[in-house]
Amino acid sequence: MTTDRDDLPAHRNPPEVDRVAAAAAAVAARRARAAVKAKDRMREEMGPEFDEVDWQKLDPRQYDPRRIIRDALLDSGSSVAAVQTAQVTASKVRATAPVVPLAVGEAAPFDAEAT
Repeated sequence: MTTDRDDLPAHRNPPEVDRVAAAAAAVAARRARAAVKAKDRMREEMGPEFDEVDWQKLDPRQYDPRRIIRDALLDSGSSVAAVQTAQVTASKVRATAPVVPLAVGEAAPFDAEAT
């Protein structure tokens, strides 16, 4: 039993796709080599201390600004109550301007220096 798929030509990528894919692979390989070179250079400059560094601890993606502030407040000798008081969200701080409806025919306020 034959199917219609047997009659279809093989799919081929346009030359541009192949060229772009090769260029992307070359960039990735260059970056990987640069990272290895940088790591080797750091190891040479730092000596045996390089292997003792906890690199995960230095990853900036793991830090929470709220935790940094809380820890700084606790380290400075502040009480736990002061730290809990300092934990204020932006929605609690943000004040909204009162909405005052205009009278019929009244022009909206305009500040010529602000524009």
